[in-house]
Amino acid sequence: MRKVKKKEKVYFPDPKFHDPLVTRFVNHLMKNGKKNIAYNIFYNAMEKIDMIKEKEEKPALEIWKEGLKNVMPHVEVRSRRIGGSNIQVPSPISSNSKITKAMKLLISSASTRNEKTMANKLAYETWDAFHEQGEAVKRKENIHKMAEANKAFSHFRF
Repeated sequence: MRKVKKKEKVYFPDPKFHDPLVTRFVNHLMKNGKKNIAYNIFYNAMEKIDMIKEKEEKPALEIWKEGLKNVMPHVEVRSRRIGGSNIQVPSPISSNSKITKAMKLLISSASTRNEKTMANKLAYETWDAFHEQGEAVKRKENIHKMAEANKAFSHFRF
């Protein structure tokens, strides 16, 4: 075998929720190595979600995980050059890549919102994703539509 399997990266649990998925999300949220600021943004967003929810029995972390699951794409299109033309070939995504793509979709969609602070933007985008609406879910559906439209080229899969 020429390709060596990539080692699975180990994420340590975060200080408040003791969840490695939160640490992974904060790493994507972080800019310029300022992890404390990223943690503060995430924890403030979780507090904001606790304030917005009315009769939800779930804690804010469960709402965030459910929202992340709703944003997670299952297929993507990759460009492949065949016969002098570029074809968009749909292919399934690995579970690790699904999580990464969902986190990046949620963060980028939150950053384009019109709220005042990033914590508020993230909280409202997560809340919208939990209810299967909002920009991140639209982007995920757009990815799925592209894959569905190019289903005819799925036999060119890598």
